[in-house]
Amino acid sequence: IATSEAITHTGARVVFVDCDPQTYNLDTKSVAKAIGPGTKAIVPVHLYGRPADMIKVRQLASQYGLFVVEDAAQAHAAEIDGKRVGSFGNAAAFSFYPGKNLGAYGDAGAIVTDDGELALRCRMLGNHGGIEKYDHPMEGGNSRLDAIQAAILGVKLKHLERWTARRRAIAALYRDILQACPVVAPAETDNVKHVYHLFVIRLKDRDVVQKALLEHGINTGIHYPTALPNLQAYRYLGHSPSDFPVAARYSGEILSLPMYPELSQSQVAYTCEKLKKIIS
Repeated sequence: IATSEAITHTGARVVFVDCDPQTYNLDTKSVAKAIGPGTKAIVPVHLYGRPADMIKVRQLASQYGLFVVEDAAQAHAAEIDGKRVGSFGNAAAFSFYPGKNLGAYGDAGAIVTDDGELALRCRMLGNHGGIEKYDHPMEGGNSRLDAIQAAILGVKLKHLERWTARRRAIAALYRDILQACPVVAPAETDNVKHVYHLFVIRLKDRDVVQKALLEHGINTGIHYPTALPNLQAYRYLGHSPSDFPVAARYSGEILSLPMYPELSQSQVAYTCEKLKKIIS
């Protein structure tokens, strides 16, 4: 909901679209159909660490004169054709929440943009509407990144490439061991660098399997159990699960397996072994 509430907090109306069946990111065909005369921007989410189809998103934005704001909160160092996410839109948001691929020791985040005027406005909005002390051309808020978090991130940033490579190696190991297992693993394509904030599979009887894995000491997650349009917060939009059939179906099938750089090969093998036994 962090993505959609950012839209509504500006006073805009959020318009949801279904997800792509292969990547779980926004379905660009649905985006094209959802664009209307009042549309101002497209907000693609690089979900789970896999880049959204930014080539098509940019084409649509150019065609209809729209802004693009990337949600790269889960996708530090992810790439499309060798170009980093966060550099495709007018601006992008990164999260440094402790659980992210690059995490601080508390809540933190950043905006990136190559638009100098927009960068200045963002700095002002995060600093009570001004840059100089006691000079406030407009109202803003207090969204400054504190120095302790910045110092911690400065140290951890040096390790991001190594951690990302390890995440990708763990994902490859998962896929290799589970290839004969009746689960759907994350898709890989040659031109996209997935950074695996999460390793999300799809399977039948998800809740039963999750409980059984926990009995073997394996913690898993569900990201996310309810599709955004079907949350109580958006009941006023009048949506039903049938409006977004892919998201509605997948929300009952997805399961996030353990994923962090320190996972050992034996731990991955143990998780896969227990998963295969439970499913069989």
